Amino acid sequence: MGSNDIAFLNTGTWNGKLFLSGWNATGASREILEPATGSVLTRVGMASPADVAEAAKRARAAQGAWAALPYEQRATIFRKAAAIIERETEGMTQWIVRETGAIPPKAGVELHMAVGILNEAAAMVTQPSGLVLPSDGGRISLARRVPHGVVGVISPFNFPLILSIRAVAPALAVGNTVVLKPDPHTPITGGYLIARVFEEAGLPKDCLQVLPGDADVGQALCADPNVAMISFTGSTVAGRSVGETAGRHLKKVTLELGGKNRLIILDDADVELAASCAAWGAYLHQGQICMTTGIILVHEKIATKVTDLLVGKATHLPVGDPATQQVALGPLINERQRDRVHGIVQDSIKQGAKLAAGGTYEGNFYKPTVLTGVQPGMRCFEEEVFGPVASVVTFSSEDEAVELANRTEYGLSLGVISNSTSRALTLAGRVPTGLLHINDQTVADEPHIPFGGRGNSGNGGRHGGPANWEEFAQWQWVTIGTRHRGTHSDYPPLPPAGEGWGEGQTADHPLPGPLPPAGEGEIRNHYKEERSCKRNSRSDAPP
Repeated sequence: MGSNDIAFLNTGTWNGKLFLSGWNATGASREILEPATGSVLTRVGMASPADVAEAAKRARAAQGAWAALPYEQRATIFRKAAAIIERETEGMTQWIVRETGAIPPKAGVELHMAVGILNEAAAMVTQPSGLVLPSDGGRISLARRVPHGVVGVISPFNFPLILSIRAVAPALAVGNTVVLKPDPHTPITGGYLIARVFEEAGLPKDCLQVLPGDADVGQALCADPNVAMISFTGSTVAGRSVGETAGRHLKKVTLELGGKNRLIILDDADVELAASCAAWGAYLHQGQICMTTGIILVHEKIATKVTDLLVGKATHLPVGDPATQQVALGPLINERQRDRVHGIVQDSIKQGAKLAAGGTYEGNFYKPTVLTGVQPGMRCFEEEVFGPVASVVTFSSEDEAVELANRTEYGLSLGVISNSTSRALTLAGRVPTGLLHINDQTVADEPHIPFGGRGNSGNGGRHGGPANWEEFAQWQWVTIGTRHRGTHSDYPPLPPAGEGWGEGQTADHPLPGPLPPAGEGEIRNHYKEERSCKRNSRSDAPP
């Protein structure tokens, strides 16, 4: 790779290494293959559960000092990190294209988003982090957000830079330290580029650890006692396992999972716009996006026109190696994913769907595919394909469109196309979804928006904008007394030992000074009883 000659991106920096308290060699390593050609791009270290334990321990030890660093110094690190990405855009684009199979414009989207996310993180450190609450009794009552401690981040292969840094940056911004496990298919763009960026930007040692690894490393991260939170992005199947393990160890967990996203095209829609949206949503990055348009629901009055336009686009979209050709679609990530996509297409055809375009492949390059006559029960209707497959379903009424749209356990993104905004919004209100786009397709994201889904698409957590405070910090209640209670100046002096112990001095007030001399057992016992009553009156006292 030409970027090997650039010091910042030189593969020798990470060859056979982990970013664990700096760049350090490890016992296991793995070759990273280019999905378009199968050639070796680089070699990286592969972490073990023991590496996770060491990284988490170091991250926890570093967290207090990082959180205490003056906010302007922390903000400067994020701004420098953003500037480094802008400086290194050309080399990073090459890595994203070749490691993920992305076309250059998709790589540009990732880099642009990463810069925005880092600038948002820089802004977070000067945002209000709490509230002043009402209070009686002469004290100030506050609620403030404080870091969890160590945040574990597990990211996927499809948009590895964005889906790693969108958790890493805000987690660091609010004072956490981070252990990142990128997908083993994309450890450079999902992990080591981020490590290099923060290393050069001046992030203190041990605040970020990057450990490529397999499922056992992810499980170890979810179970490690030094890790307080897990942010996971990936498949619903893997997310269930992550959620179960993290929950069993009482960790906060945010899950952003798969999707079977609907694009509903009403009978008054602009057919050109509808077909364009359908093609973009179904084929961008070979359909390997959680927001991909998985089902195109189109009114039967315009279904033929929309489908013909969609087939025309699918037939003419060029497919090839994005590192050497100007193409619209690159390769799927590996042969296993290609075979899964093809299996879904073939099974759906056997179940009655009609192949209108595509359905073939060469190497890892799968042709843009259109299936028509799709019905509930077919694999292409029920399953997240994660490939360039547009499944067209027709409907005759809005009620039927809503019923078909709701025949899924996912709930990430929904698009509705209509010439009537109010009609589109009314219909969309009947379909639970985390993201809603009127007169647009289902694939969209911005650094400052709260991104996430519901149902099998996630557990209600969000990444981005105001949601970052809620996810990566927790509330702490603080009270500050406006005067020193319990001092000698607050209460009348006690009489000498053995004389005139007033009833109110012990029953109504805690004793302000040292207990009376031994022998005054009655007073000592009364004080013990009073403390016991106060303790047992608390709402959180054990039974």
